Amino acid sequence: MLNFKILCIFSIFVQLCQIKSFSVDEINTYTYNMEQEAKLDTIILGAGCFWCVEAVFQQLNGVEHVVPGYAGGFTSSPTYEEVCSESTGHAEVAKITFDNAKISLSKLLEVFFMTHDPTTLNRQGNDVGTQYRSSIFCVNKEQYQLAKLFKAKIDESSIWPNPVVTEIEMLDEFYEAENYHHNYYNNNKNQGYCQYVIFPKIEKFKKIFSSEIKVK
Repeated sequence: MLNFKILCIFSIFVQLCQIKSFSVDEINTYTYNMEQEAKLDTIILGAGCFWCVEAVFQQLNGVEHVVPGYAGGFTSSPTYEEVCSESTGHAEVAKITFDNAKISLSKLLEVFFMTHDPTTLNRQGNDVGTQYRSSIFCVNKEQYQLAKLFKAKIDESSIWPNPVVTEIEMLDEFYEAENYHHNYYNNNKNQGYCQYVIFPKIEKFKKIFSSEIKVK
């Protein structure tokens, strides 16, 4: 069944497939920085606990930064405790900054839909609540259209036995999570949640996407 799902997602992936004076050194540096910046793109993904999302996407070749945070709510500057109380409407998410010369948005979406269950409403496993909803927050219309198309193709393929409930919307505001949430898995590998929830998820990801893993 897993191999069938991988083949289906691969099939979907294929289908979607101030004016001033500068010195010479300054011009070269400026041009290099602009070229580097032009390759970077950002999308915000929610797939349950942001510790899991961060840990998985940190492994991907082409992903430059992963920052845990909150999006999709109706209050400003929410705290972790407030988000967990479901009083702010935010989802736990991760801001993925990636080099689009090394990895495509389609590949990121492929990883996203294969590393969590997008059919369970407001939950992932034993993590239950609106903050754990499956969600994609897009920063431009192109991302929005591709995410919508990807979701529709997955539903049509019947990879999952139930309909995909992933929310797709334009990003209003991203709030960075508190410092202790950053790089959580790598800093707390012996913690129970990391051992029993995050580690198996990473191992599954590595088996499916072995060719996409960063070389250390």
